[in-house]
Amino acid sequence: MSFINDNFMLKTETARKLYSAIKDLPIIDYHCHLSPKLIAEDYKFRNAFDLFLGGDHYKWRQMRTNGIDEKYITGDADEYEKFLAFARTMPYLIGNPLYHWTHLELKRYFDIDETLSEKTCKAIWDKCNECLAKPEYSAQNLIKRSNVEIICTTDDPADTLEYHEALKDFSTKILPTFRPDKAVEIGKETFLPYIEAIGVKSYDELVNWMVERIGYFNDHGCRLSDHALEYVPFAIGDAKAAFDKRMAGKELTRVEIDAFKTEMLKVCAKEYTRLGWTMQLHIGALRNNNRRMYEKLGADVGFDSINDLNIAECLSAFMDNLEYDDCLPKTILYTLNPKDNYVLGTMLGNFQKAPIPGKIQFGSGWWFNDQRDGMEAQMQALANLGMIARFVGMLTDSRSFVSYPRHEYFRRIMCNLLGKWAEEGEYPMDMEMLTEIASGIAYYNSKNYFNF
Repeated sequence: MSFINDNFMLKTETARKLYSAIKDLPIIDYHCHLSPKLIAEDYKFRNAFDLFLGGDHYKWRQMRTNGIDEKYITGDADEYEKFLAFARTMPYLIGNPLYHWTHLELKRYFDIDETLSEKTCKAIWDKCNECLAKPEYSAQNLIKRSNVEIICTTDDPADTLEYHEALKDFSTKILPTFRPDKAVEIGKETFLPYIEAIGVKSYDELVNWMVERIGYFNDHGCRLSDHALEYVPFAIGDAKAAFDKRMAGKELTRVEIDAFKTEMLKVCAKEYTRLGWTMQLHIGALRNNNRRMYEKLGADVGFDSINDLNIAECLSAFMDNLEYDDCLPKTILYTLNPKDNYVLGTMLGNFQKAPIPGKIQFGSGWWFNDQRDGMEAQMQALANLGMIARFVGMLTDSRSFVSYPRHEYFRRIMCNLLGKWAEEGEYPMDMEMLTEIASGIAYYNSKNYFNF
């Protein structure tokens, strides 16, 4: 029997029935990092390295752990040699989600049942490359064969969105997501160059520019924003004074930084609320930990980790401030530190509001948590403290065109959890209701929540 078989990760008969009922539902990938340019140009992948390893810092991180020289990861080695180095790493990844993801990708896109290793590497390389030479393995066709209905990319406010416009007749909706971190993170070294690049001279100009860009994104189908927060800022202060001080080249205090960030996020939130958007807050990444490698390779190359913060008080104050002024939009809260699962799980209930079911959402296990234990812990916390039946489910958060089996992985884990509760007598064996819950989490909740 193939390692990836029909019953993979489904431990009970109820779980299997549930998964069978929902497995063919379309995918709504409401947060990812796919390149709209590559989609619009219908990119053709050179080879298996280009498809599986190009830009995938999850895999690079484990190759480094296995003692692989950087030459074979981000360096100038031959691309087959890099793929071979990954193949040599794969058998050691027992218990790591990369082992499951990789073999789901090989099975679903290339019908390869062999597990990847040094022994099978050349045959798998050749078979993948033979397929990738065919038109049906282009970027757009990979999306089509993945049964993806909607993709929301991650885009800077200054983006022209020309590639989204070029894709307006593509069978899968490719929609932008508003990611204004560079305009909000006033304390970072990227702030002043960014402000100069967009031609803003004053705080009021920046506010007007942000509002204008939100409107522009809305006209191009955007329905979500995304904010990466190392910590949750909240301070009341003079945002204009902080902006002027920073523009004068002076260093800001933590209170000044947080006052500016709080006010800029509130400016955005008011527009999101007016337009019916959803605000995503990704909380708790500690980025670019390895200074030498950051200076050599830049950001997003596998040197990030989980931060250890106290987030409850500021998050509560920030959301309360928005709610008090009636400008708290639909919001998805993600934590990278699972110690905060119960913080977010209880925070949701403070700000739910009719008529939207689950207006405030606890986002799916993110980044280091998008594996079985992390997903189960997130769903169990949500079920214990809130309403898992209204959960908007999985997203890829990926730059890879073959990452869509991660939705299958999530659906199997979710069905296994629901099936376990039913089979252990903790919920009635009501297959109609169980199927409604499972299909909602897999597809329908997100379609309704985002108004797609």
